Amino acid sequence: TDTHTNTYIEDYDDKQVVTEIMARCFIPTVITNISWEIFHFIGHEIRITEAMDCYGAVVWPSALVLCYFLETNAKQYNMVDKNVIEIGAGTGLVSIVASLLGAHVTATDLPELLGNLQYNISRNTKMKSKHLPQVKELSWGVALDTSFPRSSNNFDYVLAADVVYAHPFLEELLITFDHLCKETTIILWAMKFRLEKENKFVDRFKELFDLEEISSFPSLNIKLYKAVKKSQRRI
Repeated sequence: TDTHTNTYIEDYDDKQVVTEIMARCFIPTVITNISWEIFHFIGHEIRITEAMDCYGAVVWPSALVLCYFLETNAKQYNMVDKNVIEIGAGTGLVSIVASLLGAHVTATDLPELLGNLQYNISRNTKMKSKHLPQVKELSWGVALDTSFPRSSNNFDYVLAADVVYAHPFLEELLITFDHLCKETTIILWAMKFRLEKENKFVDRFKELFDLEEISSFPSLNIKLYKAVKKSQRRI
């Protein structure tokens, strides 16, 4: 009975929090030729323009979960003046929220997404953020030493939302995580589980990183992880 009760409480908590998270998004009823949504975080109205022609230019629920986590855990995961990079930034919502929380943010994605990403970030952080975010190209596993040399990587946090889905670049994604992290870098990563591919990636990821599940949203099939590089074991 106790287990049943606990499960019920967890499900109830999950649904309450998910309702709260989803309430942060306002989808306009007026149809226009440009798709956009409004989000409410950190006391700001964040207006995001989406591009419907590719995966990376739509706001997925994992991004909302990560934004909600950053806002509601701002004391424990203090972003003020921290160096933060987001991989697979897409429309830029997570990077915008981190920036509004006071971080030095670098938002990265594929070259074809940078125009929309820069537009969203500029319009939502100008005159509002302590530090103006940077937008940079980052194709996973490609020219990492040139674009982000290890010697100058000094990131406190790597943020990622829904970077594992039906694409063939999982090994490159893992290499990118590894490349960007120092011993002290914390990865905060929200992931929707859709296929067996996600579980396989998590197993592979655990070979290089200590992974801790810090939140779970069963009704969305999303988990939120914290990860740090495994300490170099001396033989």
